[in-house]
Amino acid sequence: MKIRKGDTVVVIAGKDRGKKGKVLKTYPGEHKVLVEKINHHTVYLRRSQQNPKGGIAKVEGKIDVSNVKLMCPRTNKPTRVGYTVLADGTKHRLSKKSGEIL
Repeated sequence: MKIRKGDTVVVIAGKDRGKKGKVLKTYPGEHKVLVEKINHHTVYLRRSQQNPKGGIAKVEGKIDVSNVKLMCPRTNKPTRVGYTVLADGTKHRLSKKSGEIL
């Protein structure tokens, strides 16, 4: 996957279209990512010793990688990701919009 933990992404499809957030976790096998403050679900908590009253909580859900785009750090716009190999042989991610190494 071209998106990694810690990247800033923007949602391009779905109910949260246009929102930005940081990637908290990636799931390469499922082709999904977990983005903070995106795709909230309501979870009903049972009563327990730690939580004697129970309650309702909002948690983030996974979102498909095809529905998010990486934000270019220089232009602050959504961009595609490419790869380049430098002269010393190291491989780096590249912003297609600005050409800057990510």
